[in-house]
Amino acid sequence: MTITIDLEPLSEAVGMAVRGVDLRETLDDSTQDDLRDLFAKECVLCFPDQDITAEDQRRFAAIFGRVDTGNRGNSKKDLKKAATRGEMLVTNIRENGKPIGSLPDGEMQFHSDGAHRQVPYRATTLYGIRIPSTGGNTMFANLQAAYDALSPEIKGRIDELQTQTVYDYEAQNRSTIGSDPDLPRAQHALVKTHPVTGRKSLYLSRLMTEKILDMDHDDSETLLAELFDHAEKPEFVYSHKWTPGDLVIWDNRSTNHARTDFPPEEQRLLRRYTISDPDAPLAN
Repeated sequence: MTITIDLEPLSEAVGMAVRGVDLRETLDDSTQDDLRDLFAKECVLCFPDQDITAEDQRRFAAIFGRVDTGNRGNSKKDLKKAATRGEMLVTNIRENGKPIGSLPDGEMQFHSDGAHRQVPYRATTLYGIRIPSTGGNTMFANLQAAYDALSPEIKGRIDELQTQTVYDYEAQNRSTIGSDPDLPRAQHALVKTHPVTGRKSLYLSRLMTEKILDMDHDDSETLLAELFDHAEKPEFVYSHKWTPGDLVIWDNRSTNHARTDFPPEEQRLLRRYTISDPDAPLAN
């Protein structure tokens, strides 16, 4: 079977729209290879107009690595079986006052999924099911382009630095992260090299990077603030306005993502699977 893939840039900053692929089908080896190559190069791919089940999404995600299993935060009892397969609902829908999924409301600052793990998630897939009339966009920041744009002096200063990241589930902005010493934390290079393309990128985020190791606190905060502002410049950012049926996959090794606010009275429902390196520890 030969598939003709049509490509269209999502923005000048990052990303590619991919048409001509039906994700309800099992894709042949050649198409899978093409999609892996495209993903490594473009960092964010959007497959519009998909009518897929959770199992379709899992099968697609498995093209790019090991699909994570375990409870992903769904609280509704009849979602227990799905949760053990790694499915996570990103939604503000509530039953009896409690969210049926995770990450329900409001704006969320830039971050990278799994940065609190020593081996972070390789990628994330998100499928749009119910979308509010306005807002709830997912913004993607191209951390490779942001690194490339730094001055040689700044590159030389940061290339060997290490950071500590923290995952605070309750935090939605930097002012509240890291207050609990028992929160999951990990250490990472501030500059990482992509294992497929060899491109360097910044690896930090306003929501999860707690500090630069072996640096005075005030100096750390000053440098981080400078790098956060740089990485979030408009020329590095694409804002994805969701349409039901969009399947988006992004590379957590080379992008950050954030969410814009949306009307709380409107429903927002998306389905997420994360993808890890095959030899990474199992995600919890």
